[in-house]
Amino acid sequence: MVSRVRVWLNRTYAENVFFMDQLRRNPSDRAVEIHATHGDADSPVLAAADTAELEPEGLSPAAYVEYALAQCRRRGIDVFVPRLHQSAVVAHRAEFEAVGTALLAPPPEAVAVFQDKVIAYEAVQAIGVPVPPWWRVRDADELVAAVEELEAGGHKACFKPASGAGGVGFRMITRAPFSLMHLNGFPTPYVQLDLVVDALRRADEPVDWLVMPRLEQPEVSVDCLTGPDNRVRLAIGRIKNGRRRGFTLQEPWLEPARLIAEGFGLHYLSNIQFRMFGETPVLMDVNTRPAGGLHQLSLCGVNVPWLAVQLALGEDPGEVAPPFLGQDYTVVSGPRPLRPVSIPQQRGEIEAPLLPAVPAPAPVDSVDAAGAAQVLPL
Repeated sequence: MVSRVRVWLNRTYAENVFFMDQLRRNPSDRAVEIHATHGDADSPVLAAADTAELEPEGLSPAAYVEYALAQCRRRGIDVFVPRLHQSAVVAHRAEFEAVGTALLAPPPEAVAVFQDKVIAYEAVQAIGVPVPPWWRVRDADELVAAVEELEAGGHKACFKPASGAGGVGFRMITRAPFSLMHLNGFPTPYVQLDLVVDALRRADEPVDWLVMPRLEQPEVSVDCLTGPDNRVRLAIGRIKNGRRRGFTLQEPWLEPARLIAEGFGLHYLSNIQFRMFGETPVLMDVNTRPAGGLHQLSLCGVNVPWLAVQLALGEDPGEVAPPFLGQDYTVVSGPRPLRPVSIPQQRGEIEAPLLPAVPAPAPVDSVDAAGAAQVLPL
């Protein structure tokens, strides 16, 4: 009898309830139990897991590693998918292996390259992957100089933190003065240059921003599955063009993604994003973790979360090609069950109190509007 597989996701985003669903519905018909931890008692991933705990707040990276090792020992975790403190966790891979846990994450050297976007751009440019022009700015004068240089070349400017994940801190710069026009409708990512300059001049410390031209659609996110031998097993691009989504296997997107995944050893799951700069696809960002939209590849007939867990367990699936490319689709938000009762946050404890184990809810094809979405065909 094949034993169950115990998988842990730590402080992950809401959309990974679909990641969890796919693990349970794996084509190997293997029993999978999922443990989830989070800092928010109302995170839908806690409700979707077989067992769940609140994470202690305020732990240093080193203390978090000790907490994670204790979780793996106590819970009998076979595969750990770290998001929070990923760099600290992967630096202790041997210690996790010693307690019987495989880390579904790249080695520390690969994670380090892509924590800082400037280092990442310089590194990928060196292996021949096109990147957009960029300026690293610390203060108002550097920001204005970068914006003026971009505008002189006929480009509109945007900025984002030099380190960070997702769209946190991303803003598009406009020179239109703030007016009632900006108070009509919904908030937007546009921000007035004069307001940004004023905020920087009043700031007590420098910022660390990347200023670059606004890149054009389509955006293509290439999800890669890479083995510990640095060989890509699967690469599929997800196209985003406004509300419309689709898939691609075209080499102008996949070839640079493979170069990055194999060249830097982005083992297991990574997500490599491109947009257009003029007529050229250029790198936008690299995530050394599974993307929130990874489950959308199920529309192409592949269960990528399960393939990744197999690879982490040493059950190499070999090179995988999607049997077909799914039709175009869109995403909408929807409801997802939460745990019946919220409990207080736990602070400063290495061992957070257990949440009662709950059975996995029946499969639901939508998630709360706070961060995930149902996939609908177009």
